[in-house]
Amino acid sequence: MPEEELRELFAQHPDILFGFADIAYSPYAEQYASALVFAVPYGEQLTPETYTEERFEGGIQSARAKLEGVVTQVEGILRRHGLRYWVPPVAQENETELLAPFSFKFAAVNAGIGWIGKNDVVITRRYGPRVRLSAILIDAVFTYGKPFVRSECPDGCTRCVDICPCKALKNRRWTIDTQRAEMIDYHRCNRMRSAFIPKLGRKSACGLCLAACPFGQPAAAAKGEAAHADP
Repeated sequence: MPEEELRELFAQHPDILFGFADIAYSPYAEQYASALVFAVPYGEQLTPETYTEERFEGGIQSARAKLEGVVTQVEGILRRHGLRYWVPPVAQENETELLAPFSFKFAAVNAGIGWIGKNDVVITRRYGPRVRLSAILIDAVFTYGKPFVRSECPDGCTRCVDICPCKALKNRRWTIDTQRAEMIDYHRCNRMRSAFIPKLGRKSACGLCLAACPFGQPAAAAKGEAAHADP
């Protein structure tokens, strides 16, 4: 069975969080029944004390390289079983809406991998928000994770809000019905990051709100707590 093989594959990568989501909520449900979602921890789990933009970008690229290798392995399993699938692109389609074709964040929430923090990114119990997400849409039904429907962040925690250099975060506590614009001024955030293109040749990675999150601080993550979110 493909699900057994996929679970065996991720058992070989115990640092990666994964889960399956029913994507009946998505327009892509006409073609695919499920999403396999996984979260690869950044190569370096930074805190505000150890953070630099260069080190954060390096951690992102390290996670990206590992993620691409796992995607290739997953694709091999799906092809052997003759399953139709699609790997959605990470890139946003335009600079106006700043939306990718398929939301990895919402799929991760529905797969039970994490919830959305006040910084508008997925928070996992093991790594906090210090992960790179990917998803593969598959035309098959799997054992789905239990979706998160509300934030597990402490009511009074504002660490990510306070550290945001462009003050784009609105200190809104998330539920499954919360819209992105209620949580973050994403155009303001994008303008600040884009201002670094002449200097860096790319947008600034700007992960201060991730580094500040108390969930998954490096000491806790090293203990291997809650290694997988799926059943």
